[in-house]
Amino acid sequence: MSRRWIQNPNRCADEYLDGIEDFIEFARRHNPGATRIRCPCRRCNNTLWETSENVGFHLVRNGMIETYSIWNLHGEQVDHALSSNALRVDNVEPIVDPNDQVMDIIQDAFPFASTNINQEGEDDVPTPIDSEEFEQYEKLLKNANQELYPGCESFSLLTAIVELMHGKIKYRMSNLCFDYFLGVFKRMLPTDNCLPKDHKHAQKVLHGLGLGYEKIHPCKNNCILFYKEHETLDTCPICNESRFKMTSQNRTTKIPQKVMRYMPLKPRLQRLYMSTHTATDMRWHKEKRVDDDVMWHPGMERVRSNVPRVCC
Repeated sequence: MSRRWIQNPNRCADEYLDGIEDFIEFARRHNPGATRIRCPCRRCNNTLWETSENVGFHLVRNGMIETYSIWNLHGEQVDHALSSNALRVDNVEPIVDPNDQVMDIIQDAFPFASTNINQEGEDDVPTPIDSEEFEQYEKLLKNANQELYPGCESFSLLTAIVELMHGKIKYRMSNLCFDYFLGVFKRMLPTDNCLPKDHKHAQKVLHGLGLGYEKIHPCKNNCILFYKEHETLDTCPICNESRFKMTSQNRTTKIPQKVMRYMPLKPRLQRLYMSTHTATDMRWHKEKRVDDDVMWHPGMERVRSNVPRVCC
């Protein structure tokens, strides 16, 4: 049985959902009579025991541990696992070029900009696009085509940063730790490399690619937000608490007591509908969901319908 589905980043794909069903059936078959099994999702890490239904939900929401391809904690024998592993090696899919993946991300993020570029010189009128947005697109495109160092064909500047930031988030690396390793990598590379020196500068390169957030200062006692009509105030009109911390008089930058990060919903919904990878899932509730008066995640609905409930 091929288990390459574990590496599939799209946890709503049929291959991934079929793999979850195969895993749960495998665990049931090797643990007859058990009402709970170890959950191999990335959060539970095979240390917590859950019902089969909850394990299915966790695997859709969190994903399976990528290295758990031999299910020895769920009854798989080592010799059988080795033969399965040999079969899996024969069916390895070709490696996708990370530079191509980054270009796909840029095209999904700026579909109108990429359309305008592709239509240059044609008679059709190009789609209008905001000048600031187009400037971000050009900057990302430049970074995507810039070699990490002269002669480097494997990684562009943008591809390297995307890979490193993905690892930072995946393994919950602190900014301080990330800065250290980024500095080490920069010293390892040729001296004329263009790798950013720290996390702050790496974020600037990805600024146009990702979805940002807005910083809003709340009152220390959560009375109000210093926002809109209260944006210019330095003290809370309800409790008279200062908006900023007490600092030395020589300091020019004021430090807020609290910071709330507001992530606007509208641009995130627009991004989900613009991307060819997620638009189908966004339409799923209208086109494919069974109307049972309950809203379900596309992947969880499928798991729910295939995994019987366990009554405790």
